[in-house]
Amino acid sequence: MALANETLAAIRYGYGLRPGETAPRDAAGLLAQLEAGRTAKLRFPREGVAGRRETATRIISLRAAESKATKEGKPNEAIRRQTQREAQRIYRQDAMARLAQAVYSPLGFHERLATFWTDHFSTSAMKSLPMRMVVPLYEAEAVRPNMAGTFARLLKAAILHPAMLIYLDQDQSIGPDSVAAQKSGRGLNENLGRELLELHTLGAGSGYTQADVRAAALILTGLSVDNRALQVVYKPRFAEGGAITLLGQDYDGDEGEGQDHMLMLEDLAAHPKTAGHICRKLVSHFVDDTPPEELVTPMLEAWTRTSGNLTDVYRAMLEHPRAWSDPGRKIKQPFDFVASGLRAFGLPETSLTDLSRDMDQADVDDGAVDKAMKMASDMAGAVAGQVTGQGAGQMEGDAALTGAPAIGGETVANEAKRRGGRANSLTLGALQRMRQPIWQPPSPAGFADQASVWLSPSQLTERISWSRNMAKAYGQTIEPLPLLDAALADAAGPETRKIIGQAPNKLHGITMVLASPEFNRR
Repeated sequence: MALANETLAAIRYGYGLRPGETAPRDAAGLLAQLEAGRTAKLRFPREGVAGRRETATRIISLRAAESKATKEGKPNEAIRRQTQREAQRIYRQDAMARLAQAVYSPLGFHERLATFWTDHFSTSAMKSLPMRMVVPLYEAEAVRPNMAGTFARLLKAAILHPAMLIYLDQDQSIGPDSVAAQKSGRGLNENLGRELLELHTLGAGSGYTQADVRAAALILTGLSVDNRALQVVYKPRFAEGGAITLLGQDYDGDEGEGQDHMLMLEDLAAHPKTAGHICRKLVSHFVDDTPPEELVTPMLEAWTRTSGNLTDVYRAMLEHPRAWSDPGRKIKQPFDFVASGLRAFGLPETSLTDLSRDMDQADVDDGAVDKAMKMASDMAGAVAGQVTGQGAGQMEGDAALTGAPAIGGETVANEAKRRGGRANSLTLGALQRMRQPIWQPPSPAGFADQASVWLSPSQLTERISWSRNMAKAYGQTIEPLPLLDAALADAAGPETRKIIGQAPNKLHGITMVLASPEFNRR
C-alpha cells in the first residue's frame, strides 16, 4: 500500500505523527533536520554537559572518599546511600528527558539517528554508579554532535569517551609486557578490541581473526580514564611496546608516540568491510530487516566517494525510490512504540513533566515516610513516658493512632507512590517490562532490531497493557477514530478502521488503535 510521503517520513524515519506537526515530504526535508538538530537545545543531561561533569565528579569523589574510609574501618553508610540515591535520581530524570526529546522534538529523523548511533556504540548506565550519570553525557557530547560528519570522526568520539572505556573495561587493560604489568600482575583485557572489530567497524563474519582481536586490544593499551576528572588519559606505562600487526597493517608501538590507537581507528573507519557493515545496518534499521542490495549499493558508493561522510550516506539512502516504498516492513522497537504513542495523543509538554515530577515525589516520599514513622515512634515514647511511665514500645500503637504525623505521612506517601507508580507504568517502567530500558542495552551489541524479537507473545501482551493504560490515563477527551487519524493518517487500513469504528466503548477503541498492526509497524 502506497502512503503519502509525509506519513511514511514520520513513521519510518521519525517517531510517528503528532497532531499539529507537519512531517517532511522528501529526502531534503529529512536531511535539513541534521543541521537544525545540531543547534537545537538538548533536554539532557538535565544540568547541561558542563554541569553534568561537575555533578558526576562531585558524586564520584564522595564515593571514593567513602570507599577509602570504609577500608580504614570508618564506613559512612549515609554517604553511600545518599550518593546511590542521587545518581539513580539523576539517571531517572535524564531518561525521562530522553523520552521527552523523542516525543516533542519536530526533528524525528535526527532523533532516530541519535538512537541508532547510541545503540550502535552501546554503553550501559547499569555498569556502575558513575555510569548512571556518564552515559547520558556520552550521547550528548560524543554521539549527537558527530553523527552528521565522517564515520571516522564519530568512531573516534565514541570509542575515546570515558563511558566506552569504562563499559568495556579498557581502564582495566594493561599491555602484558608493559612497565605496569611487571609490577601489578594485571593483564590484557580484550573487550574493547573485540567489540571494536565485531560491532563498531568491520562486523561479525568479516574475516578478522582472534589474533586481530588481540592486536587491536594491544594497540588500545595505555588508554584509561581519570575517574576524578572524567577524562580519557594515555598512560605510557600501561601501553604495550613494540610493533603490532593488525589486518596486515603494522603499528609501530613506541614510535607512534601514543597515537597508534588513533591511526588504527582511522584505518578501521576507512576499511571497505566497515562501509558495508554500517550501510547495511542503517538500511536494516530504517527500511527492512533484510537490507535490499539495490538500496545498499548507492550508499556504499557515496561512502567511497566522500570518505565516509555520513550525511552523504544518508542522502544516498533517502533519495533512492526503495526508501519510500513497501511501508510496514519493520516492527517498532519498544522505545519507538511508546514514543510514537505519546506523540499520537498530542500531549502537552507539561504531561511528561508531571509524570517525571510524580516519580521524583514518590522517591522523595520514600524517605519522608521513614522520617514520619520515626517521628511517630518518638512521639509515642514521649506520650508513654508522660502519661503512664510505660516504655515507648508498649504505647507506640496507640500513639500512632492518635498522633497525626504517622497517618498523615503514610497517607501522603501512599498517594505519592500511587501517582509515581502510574507515571512509571506509562514511561520508564513500561520500557523496562518491554525489555528496552533507556540506556540499558542487554550487551555491547545493543538492542535487537529484528521483527522476531519484538513479536513475542509476552511483548504483545505488554504493548496491549500499555495501550490500555494510556487510554485510561489520557483518553477521556479523545475519540478512537480521530486518534486513529492522528496516529496513522492514510497508513490505517480499511479493516482496522472498520474494527475500531465498531468498538464497544471508547476505552476499547483507543486501546485497539495503539495495539493495531499498522501502529506497531513502520
